[in-house]
Amino acid sequence: MALPLAGIKVVDLTRALSGPFCSMILADLGADVIKVEPMPSGDMVRTWGPFDHDISAYYLSANRNKRGIAVNFRDERGLELIRKMSHGADVVVENFKSGVMENMGLGYDSLSAVNPKLIFGSITGFGRDGPMGNYPGFDQIAQGYSGLMSLTGQAKTGPTRVGTAIGDLTSGMWTAIGILSALFSRQQSGRGQCVETSLLASLVGLLSVQGQRYLSLGEIPEPTGNVHPVIAPYGVFETRDGPLNIAPATPDMWISLCKLLELEALLDDSRFIDNQARMHHRDELRVIIESRLKQRTKMEWTEAMTALGIPAGPINNLSDVFNDPQVLHCRLVEEVQHPLLGALKQVANPIRMEAFKDGSIRTPPPMLGEHTYEVLAEFGFAPDHLQQLSTDGVIGQYGNAQPRSDI
Repeated sequence: MALPLAGIKVVDLTRALSGPFCSMILADLGADVIKVEPMPSGDMVRTWGPFDHDISAYYLSANRNKRGIAVNFRDERGLELIRKMSHGADVVVENFKSGVMENMGLGYDSLSAVNPKLIFGSITGFGRDGPMGNYPGFDQIAQGYSGLMSLTGQAKTGPTRVGTAIGDLTSGMWTAIGILSALFSRQQSGRGQCVETSLLASLVGLLSVQGQRYLSLGEIPEPTGNVHPVIAPYGVFETRDGPLNIAPATPDMWISLCKLLELEALLDDSRFIDNQARMHHRDELRVIIESRLKQRTKMEWTEAMTALGIPAGPINNLSDVFNDPQVLHCRLVEEVQHPLLGALKQVANPIRMEAFKDGSIRTPPPMLGEHTYEVLAEFGFAPDHLQQLSTDGVIGQYGNAQPRSDI
């Protein structure tokens, strides 16, 4: 089966993480994503460690299934190349600071005037306008500003960032969803549109029940660490050999847990008679439950609880995760051949569909300028023109490849 976005051409002007993650989703789904990197150093993320044989792991994590070209953004001829590519593209994606694309003559209004079918995906830090429209976008700043950090962490530690760049990743996902919707809409209308989000908007969009608590009840939630904000018992509990997540979220699960732990007396204890009472006495309840959990290991309890329909599981480190039988069975890691690194393992796209039956990763993250001549020839640039642009420092080609005359 053909990949869902086969035939869709994407000009990817993004860098760092939010934009590249968005375009990688589109590339996984089959779009021809052309990563346009500035000369001479490329995407800024290429300089961020750690490194695998001088190649940034950060870069590797968000740029597979793309082709890459290198262009001098400071030369008007380079910008003209990008404009011509945009005129023949289905999608342009960018995550520059507000106003930068317009200053380069690459804003949505100017590009869509020539290519009205163009879909323009844009990610900023705080939105394109408003009091903070010109603020740069950095993940941890957005995590704090959105209120997400105020919900994360322990009462003793105070606010804590999420362990991944969750604002970058979710803004990339929201933008990809918007672009897919705009592609669908274009089938009916014949016109493209501008799709925008920001790190701030993406994280506010994740506040879920915590946001609704404030909007409906005026409650300002505080960080509750590893326990559930409105259910008890629910969260992390210590066993004989380490922490265990348990989630007895229904009355029946609570009864099953008490019976498993031989704590049936708790069922008639007024302190724990219902969820509201258990929330009020959750610290006392934790001590009682952990006194029993510490008699066995986390995996023994996991097996015993899941057998009774009580959700439970250990807290794995990444070595545990990538060697876990279920993770391996679900093919959540795939392997692709890299020109310098050889066999490269990567986290797979988590979607499962018939088009992914052979895997979601087809090509490795490109070297800087790996496909410059190939891509620009497809956009109609003659070999001698490309050679001259290369000589003038307007474009760059990885390795010793020469412009082809047969494309």
